[in-house]
Amino acid sequence: MVFHGMNGGHGNLQGVILDMDGVIIDSHPAHHLAWQEFLEAVGQSVSDAELKYILDGRKRNEILRHFFGKLSDEEILEYGTRKDEFFRRVSLEVKPVAGILEFLNQAKQAGIGLAIATSASGSRTRSTLERLLVTDHFQVIVTGDDVDFGKPDPAIYRLACQRLDISPDSAVAVEDAVSGIKAAKGAGICCVAVSGHESAKKLRHAGANHVIENFISFSLADLRSILRRNHQRFGPRQNTANAAV
Repeated sequence: MVFHGMNGGHGNLQGVILDMDGVIIDSHPAHHLAWQEFLEAVGQSVSDAELKYILDGRKRNEILRHFFGKLSDEEILEYGTRKDEFFRRVSLEVKPVAGILEFLNQAKQAGIGLAIATSASGSRTRSTLERLLVTDHFQVIVTGDDVDFGKPDPAIYRLACQRLDISPDSAVAVEDAVSGIKAAKGAGICCVAVSGHESAKKLRHAGANHVIENFISFSLADLRSILRRNHQRFGPRQNTANAAV
């Protein structure tokens, strides 16, 4: 597929594409506990170090195959449903990342295109956004259900740009995991990282253009400045998201 007719910008911010877990909601502790309890319930004992794999923005089927090996589609569905039951029990207190709701309101009022690019399932993504009352902030929602390959494959970010009808040069991605940063950069998108569970050093090493702790006092003006600096450094380029995929 070749993307045609994208609104260009070359350094002018037209869209912000955000991951969900760790960027919009502080869900990693709940995910860690849910996966730990689920795996123990099915006889899998894993260390905290091994559980870090689940926080790197991967699709659920990839996580399940990582821990269980080859699984049929039916087993993926069964295990996934059981894991979701554990998550629902521990996620009631999951709260938004500090400052994110104000940031989303600011972007919406400014007419900036907003998209979600998450490896989570479509159902969990939409229920989460509904609970936060921000569903209508997003023109585009791309989830793990929409792509064959999860992050760090750039497909999810290419698709988000296509659906927003913008050039990757005019977008900024917001991520919190190494695989997500690599996916965004692989699509040719400037990336801001949130250092919730990874060190700023590790996120920069993965390719993040800028690292923030949260969204408190972080504005669209800051985002525009980061994008301009990135454009000045690298200049206009033929982006991977504009190529045939």
